[in-house]
Amino acid sequence: MAGETARVLLEFLEVAITSIVFLKGLYPSGAFERRRYMNLLVHKAAHPELREYIHSAVSGLYPFIEKGLVERVAVIFFNSDGIPLERFIFKIQVNQSYGSQVEEAQLEFSLRSFLVKLSVSQTLTKVLPSDCRWEITAYFRALPDTTTIKNVELWIPTDTKQWQQPPLLTPIKSMSSEPLGLQLYLEHPSESEFQKFGGQAL
Repeated sequence: MAGETARVLLEFLEVAITSIVFLKGLYPSGAFERRRYMNLLVHKAAHPELREYIHSAVSGLYPFIEKGLVERVAVIFFNSDGIPLERFIFKIQVNQSYGSQVEEAQLEFSLRSFLVKLSVSQTLTKVLPSDCRWEITAYFRALPDTTTIKNVELWIPTDTKQWQQPPLLTPIKSMSSEPLGLQLYLEHPSESEFQKFGGQAL
């Protein structure tokens, strides 16, 4: 059943990550198109390279999430020096021993609430420099076994710089049910570090 849960979760993550990138306004509105998902109007990447990056990164996580190896998936926004200014974190817990039939409709209903919350969360975020960049990063509970999982080489170790002080956390949404637990929250550097890195205070 972990495979079915992973499939639903990855479909959701692809939409949620696209929504985050749209929310931050890094691309012109023409880079996105509206579509219906879980009976909600959401944004889908219309630009081929943007769409392919998000899709390939998320779909490439399938074998790792299925085996319970992924702890967090992050969308990280950096300044021009490669220092993170904002991180959207999805903390994932898939019950590997869940043996019952996954109620896909119930699972989708729970995930739908995350998209609703994301759509109104702009006030929780920071104004970023116009030259910032972003990437999708996965944090693993254990290093994947290259002999049993294909395409491990598609994921490379990140050289993301770290903050000197503990991050400021802002919860956005969480759910705890079988077989999936999920938390979405924001991480920001301390206000003094954020100013030093070129961010703009709200």
